[in-house]
Amino acid sequence: MTDPPRPLVAGNWKMNGLGGDGLALAADLARRAASAKGEESPACDLLVCPPATLLWRVAEALGQSPIAVGGQDCHADAKGAHTGDIGAEMLKDAGATYAIVGHSERRAGHSETDALVRAKAEAALGAGLCAIVCIGETEAQYGAGETLGVLEKQLAGSLPKGPGIAPGAAKVVIAYEPIWAIGTGLTPSLDEIARVHAHIRGILGGASAEGGSIRILYGGSVNAANAAEILALEEVNGALVGGASLHADDFWSIARSCP
Repeated sequence: MTDPPRPLVAGNWKMNGLGGDGLALAADLARRAASAKGEESPACDLLVCPPATLLWRVAEALGQSPIAVGGQDCHADAKGAHTGDIGAEMLKDAGATYAIVGHSERRAGHSETDALVRAKAEAALGAGLCAIVCIGETEAQYGAGETLGVLEKQLAGSLPKGPGIAPGAAKVVIAYEPIWAIGTGLTPSLDEIARVHAHIRGILGGASAEGGSIRILYGGSVNAANAAEILALEEVNGALVGGASLHADDFWSIARSCP
């Protein structure tokens, strides 16, 4: 039996933050990381994903800290005539080491398919980034009891094909975010979260020898009040945090909740 992977707490700032606010938040987190000693240090890896306009400046502000920086999306192509898009190699050049792909807000708002998400994940891996592949069901699918089937389909279509995982399981992260829980204050029950994460682990373990060491994050209205009980669940290897990641106190409290 393999040891559980080290947790990852990732903050997705989404389309929030101008230069002053973003750099102040990054500086606050860097100070906390530098001053944390022993048991005060979070027992997890930390990541923030600012909007693209702040990426290089936040990466520079966090350069001497253990906090990593990631992009919120990337194009499937490294470069080309794609006005307004950002390639994975560009993210890396700006200081990113991670890229979120397939977030439900991209899937819904930009009609992204599983095939496109897979292509983006493979592009991220090809650029040397870790790909955080997001999956999750709608409220209607949840109500109809279709959650597990929906997630199986998304994993089958969105995960990089065999060679994509081969460079190392640490290069792929799965983020389970029930769409109906994102930004709503609602969350599944602890039993439901545990059941879903166990199911995802079973799929990953059956697909690859490295599947047991791929981190599976939970996201969807994670906050300072509920983080500890969620992060304590088996097969929950961290959190993808939205709104709470915009407040240093809340994000740090969530990170400190990792067992």
